Amino acid sequence: MQTNAGLAGVARHRWWICALLLAATTINYMDRQLIGVLKPLLQQELGWSETDYGNIVLAFQASYGIGLLLAGRALDRVGTRLGFPIAVALWSLAAMSHALARGVHGFVIARFGLGLGEAAHFPAAIKTVAEWFPDSERALATGIFNTGATLGALATPLVVPLIVAGFGWQAAFVVVGGLGFVWIACWAGTHLWLRARHGVTSPLAPVEAARQPTRWRDLLRYRATWAFALGKFLTDPIWWLYLFWLPDFFSRTFHMDLKGLSLPTAAVYVAAGVGSIFGGALSSVLIKRGASIDRGRKVAMLVCALAVTPVWLAPWVTDIWAAVALIGLAAAAHQGWSANLLTLVSDAFPRSTVSSVAGLGGMFGAVGGMLIAWTVAQILQLSGSYVWVFAIAGGAYLVALLAIHLLVPRLQRVEVAEAA
Repeated sequence: MQTNAGLAGVARHRWWICALLLAATTINYMDRQLIGVLKPLLQQELGWSETDYGNIVLAFQASYGIGLLLAGRALDRVGTRLGFPIAVALWSLAAMSHALARGVHGFVIARFGLGLGEAAHFPAAIKTVAEWFPDSERALATGIFNTGATLGALATPLVVPLIVAGFGWQAAFVVVGGLGFVWIACWAGTHLWLRARHGVTSPLAPVEAARQPTRWRDLLRYRATWAFALGKFLTDPIWWLYLFWLPDFFSRTFHMDLKGLSLPTAAVYVAAGVGSIFGGALSSVLIKRGASIDRGRKVAMLVCALAVTPVWLAPWVTDIWAAVALIGLAAAAHQGWSANLLTLVSDAFPRSTVSSVAGLGGMFGAVGGMLIAWTVAQILQLSGSYVWVFAIAGGAYLVALLAIHLLVPRLQRVEVAEAA
């Protein structure tokens, strides 16, 4: 039996759980970005064409989209205490299996497994926050663990060249993939310790009432769902573009080796981390000063969309740090945009359907990522230039904001019917 004293005792350790979520997010992004950091080297050693690399990225995006539709319901069935480490084990094994691949088909299979496992991360993390944190702290906890996306993207180009220089590219996949099993040990040890000391492993989940999940087809009836989904479809691919092609852009444009890529790539992701905080704070400041939620969110998103547009100049500049400044500003604006776009879901939908809408939107974002993988590969294969690639990146956010505003001229709370 779970006593009030036990629940209160275990609740004091919720920030350690948040730290584990932050670590999981960081590892998640390191595993997915590793292929982009190693692209110039692997392309040279294994003879990949641009289309080959595009197909490898496409395999990840396809399985990631499939996984997003499946992960939420699977986690609701088995719970996060068991389901989360199963997902981490799956994607970690898939990440390590890249070291065994030699041809394009081997990498495609490894990426498919990676995407399928990684898709469970954000549904699991969001569900864990709901189990551990009261309403007043959930946004803060989510913001903290989500910074792992930037930390992972920042750490990968700094750490991987050192591993490759000492042990080869295969070791990079083994070492980075193996971090997931270290995390699993920490996750399991924490829950065993909490159960032994307090008799419980989650303070809020035992007292929350279960609810039948809303069907996806019912959620698609609402214009707000489509506004969020289109926003993700049009702008998520630009973040994937930076993750998977940025090292190649620097290498191709400025003739840099793997070691030389570390600092410029890291600088872009430092800027992205700052932008995530600034973009989220901007709408909060506007709302506190009297703006409506609708106006506050959309003005902040407009500022971010405008800040992205100069990135189309990146292929034209001759100094790498000028390119870093342009792409860093765009990456910062993307993260600020994303902070507000994700918040639109909780602004428009009741808490009981937020995860379902977020999963649907994430699936649309993954489909957009598949299309950008194919598109970029074709552009580079035909022209060898990133000019049109960055032109697409520069205009996507203004198009997305226009679509959101046309679908939802005024953001209001949606009344979602209970599932039968």
